[in-house]
Amino acid sequence: MVKILHLSDVHLGMENYGRVNPETGLNSRLEDFCATFDEAIERAVREPVDAVLFCGDAYKHRDPSPTHQREFARRIRRLSEAGIPTVILAGNHDLPNATPRAFSTEIFGVLGLPHVYVYRRIETLRLDTRRGPLQVVTVPWVTRSALLSREEYRSRTLRELNEILVARVEELIGKAAEALDPAIPAVLAGHCHVFGARIGAERWLAVGDDPMVSPGALRDPHFDYVALGHLHSQQVLGGEPPIAYSGSINRVDFSEEEEQKGFWVVDLRRGRADLEFVPVHARPFVTITVKPRGEDPTDEVLRHIARQADRVRDAVVRLIVELQPEQQGRLDERAVRQALREASFVAPIQRRVETRERARLPGILEGALTPLEALRRYLEATNVPPGRRDVLLEYAERLLREEPVPALESAD
Repeated sequence: MVKILHLSDVHLGMENYGRVNPETGLNSRLEDFCATFDEAIERAVREPVDAVLFCGDAYKHRDPSPTHQREFARRIRRLSEAGIPTVILAGNHDLPNATPRAFSTEIFGVLGLPHVYVYRRIETLRLDTRRGPLQVVTVPWVTRSALLSREEYRSRTLRELNEILVARVEELIGKAAEALDPAIPAVLAGHCHVFGARIGAERWLAVGDDPMVSPGALRDPHFDYVALGHLHSQQVLGGEPPIAYSGSINRVDFSEEEEQKGFWVVDLRRGRADLEFVPVHARPFVTITVKPRGEDPTDEVLRHIARQADRVRDAVVRLIVELQPEQQGRLDERAVRQALREASFVAPIQRRVETRERARLPGILEGALTPLEALRRYLEATNVPPGRRDVLLEYAERLLREEPVPALESAD
């Protein structure tokens, strides 16, 4: 039996809903992601496990800051010093725009860090672990750039390019599986989107349609376990061998409010994989919705917050207040924010005013709306999903306060 630890999508640099910690100079959300990453590293070293599979997306950006690189390197070095073989795949957030450029985690392979293996292509390696050999077929994120460099593919549609790309990937997986030693445990470690899997906040972290791999292409009997990254929702797709996403190591936005975050520890033997999902102490995200109906909406909101005190403490909080039109000018946001002072971060307060007749942003022509309220109403009127709307409102609020804001991320 070989014991592996499977994790992915730590996205260091994801700093929405955070502020600078004056004691460390680091963004509080970076500290959150590092803390939950540390829980996985600590489990790997303490167990100890025989191998770690990191299935892509070390950073939010393909060009991470030196601080983010340092924090990731510290944790990989700890695995290296513990003598634990560690496989790192390139995810879509790790890859550059231009194929010849280095990718963000490539440096660990160039330095020759002991027991650390970095992959950008579909390959097969054999790891000699404490408890015996382990075969790993690596399937990093694949891009369309290689196809677009060839003249015959430049006129193809996005859908056609995805189909060509997926067919090639599935063919290479099949060939790699057939070449495996049937007597030795084997895993496929990948960063990809499997058709039919449940998606989460990653839909806002990437632009464009993902190529989708068929579950059947991964369910080759030569594999005993399929370890995946890219989708943020922790899940196991039914069937044999088990196809598992570890999910993001911490919550990215409110669409992940109810999701459990963590990593997998897998006892692997030929023909069998026993999975244990290990939860981490991810920062809670809490949505509070209040529908005041009296003449003093502020008092009703404050009393509701007081009843939620335990949930609010140290959480990222989103407050939604559903108001009657006549109540709109009576909500004291300063008092409300003071009541939420025990929260780690408070997102822009959302006022949802009941509309009794359809109107085009009522109040904007009379100057009755603040710029932030006007933007919120516009985003609601244009059906921007809540998770995306919160990010845009937060950025707008920072701009109005003349604070610097990070660039919105896009990826292949």
